[in-house]
Amino acid sequence: MAERAEVVFVDGVRTPFGRAGEKGMYWGTRADDLVVKAMIGLLERNPTLPGDRVDDVAIAATTQTGDQGLTLGRTAALLAGLPKSVPGFAIDRMCAGAMTAVTTMGSAIGFGAYDVAIAGGVEHMGRHPMGFGADPNPRFLSERLVSEDALVMGATAERIHDRFPSYTKERSDRFALRSQQKVAAAYEAGQIQPDLIPVATRSAAGWGLATRDEAPRPETTMEGLAALRTPFRSHGRITAGNASGLNDGASACLLASGAAAKELGLSVKMKMVSFAFAGVEPEVMGLGPVPSTEKALRKAGLNITDIGLFELNEAFAVQVISFLDHFGIDDEDPRVNEYGGAIAIGHPLASSGVRLMSQLAHQFAAHPEVRYGLTAMCIGLGQGGTVIWENPNFNKKAGKR
Repeated sequence: MAERAEVVFVDGVRTPFGRAGEKGMYWGTRADDLVVKAMIGLLERNPTLPGDRVDDVAIAATTQTGDQGLTLGRTAALLAGLPKSVPGFAIDRMCAGAMTAVTTMGSAIGFGAYDVAIAGGVEHMGRHPMGFGADPNPRFLSERLVSEDALVMGATAERIHDRFPSYTKERSDRFALRSQQKVAAAYEAGQIQPDLIPVATRSAAGWGLATRDEAPRPETTMEGLAALRTPFRSHGRITAGNASGLNDGASACLLASGAAAKELGLSVKMKMVSFAFAGVEPEVMGLGPVPSTEKALRKAGLNITDIGLFELNEAFAVQVISFLDHFGIDDEDPRVNEYGGAIAIGHPLASSGVRLMSQLAHQFAAHPEVRYGLTAMCIGLGQGGTVIWENPNFNKKAGKR
């Protein structure tokens, strides 16, 4: 059997992320239009790629209904102006939708079935709240397969606090504050804007242009965080300040084989090394990235100490803290979420995986001393996902971090 093809991350983009709801900047924007805009932006940034060379389009969404349904990969491909010969499909793994789109397309490239593919995700949580219209099987509760908490993400995060008393609310708040500060600093330094595709918006006030994420609160303080209510439990620890919000947004990335990238003159920002998904108790779904990361490291023949940069999805501060604690990494380790994370930027479920990858690719270019990085996230209903990447800019002679 032929050796597997090298899988490379060519480029990744996203729309600015908006706040979900009637006051959010995308309230008057269709979900499919968000991901189409991201895809058009991606294709425009890579003009040497002929449209008919795209072998497949995988677009994820958690709530696949209305303007976020109808086999998104195919409909978005047509709306983005790709030739009718380009197929596409929709995919769902809740929060890791875009991540799974990437690993699925990456697998097809590695197997040799595809040369070039587009992967991404969209979530318009204003129009389509998580779980809206879902009908969980009554056996889940009647047969005690899961507790009621398993279907309420904030309640699962409270359970991690219960399980590990050293993960205090103050520690979560401090992590959240740092996320806000890092995002503000990254915007100030122009590190986030290069991968944002502006989106025209429409509201009662007229037309606008979304060029920045709507959710960051750079004015956040520890005092302000301490005063927020705990909606999932009285005297709890999870607040709107130390969790990601409800958001709207889309992302898309271009993957290729190493040979196709060379042939078509495409950039190589990262190389896929390994990936893994793992299941955990749904009641503590935030612990999912621990076993998925151990599995991905094992597949790659690497150790956690080989990883020089981490992009971890901040669904909840306590969830990231549990990952760092397990691997003996400090809460303020500079290798972790250098540009901040979802607590400030937002987490439009199925689109977040590619945001992590785009940010890691940007950091790889700035850190030639780092050889390996990883993107990881927890996933609703008790899962975790991890992708390990190699830095093509790696230079052994560059100074250690």
